[in-house]
Amino acid sequence: MRAKFFYWLKVYLGFSSKESRGFVLLIPVLFLFIISKGVLKEIRNAKHENFHIKYLAKIDSLEASEIILVSSPFPIFNPQDTIVKKSNSKQLENLNRIPFSEADSVILQIVPGIGQSTASRIVKFRESIGGLHSKSQLTEVYGLKPETIDSIWEYFDFSPAIFKKVKINQIEVDELAKHPYVSYAQAKVLIAYRKQHGSFQSSADFLKIRIFKKEWIDKITPYLDFQ
Repeated sequence: MRAKFFYWLKVYLGFSSKESRGFVLLIPVLFLFIISKGVLKEIRNAKHENFHIKYLAKIDSLEASEIILVSSPFPIFNPQDTIVKKSNSKQLENLNRIPFSEADSVILQIVPGIGQSTASRIVKFRESIGGLHSKSQLTEVYGLKPETIDSIWEYFDFSPAIFKKVKINQIEVDELAKHPYVSYAQAKVLIAYRKQHGSFQSSADFLKIRIFKKEWIDKITPYLDFQ
């Protein structure tokens, strides 16, 4: 019988002799796993059933004592629990609204939902790209939720404030690739094109490099100096 079983494994499943022996040893383990899973499920069900029986017995005991049971007029789920709390209006009255570009990682923590690490990421992002030209750029900060971004503009004023631009006609590949919006491959293509065709007059020249999408060109343009 054993020989026939090994022969079947070899012919129909392509098992070697070693693999067949390993498979045979694995069968009891699989069987025990299946059995134990069923046993654990039965134990959990028995606990739940026992709890329900005790619950019903308690209810019967209370009713036998002539205690009237009533349902709560309030829902078990409170919709208010899912509402994002707005900023305290009194707190806002006591604060000066300063430009977002001037807020450091300490001041940013006044915004609900922003702690030390999140504030640091915001400032690091703002500094690395050279300032913001649009509010929507904050969506690029890792872990910053949309509702938190909305709260930021309750505390700070926004105006485009780009303080660092790339001199695109002078910079080299390694330096250009340090900008968060420019990959090393993109930097190589831009500098190679400049060296072959001369200085860029405007971002419109980038459209001549057909591999670049207009969306990306529009994104990087505010950070470029064509002088």
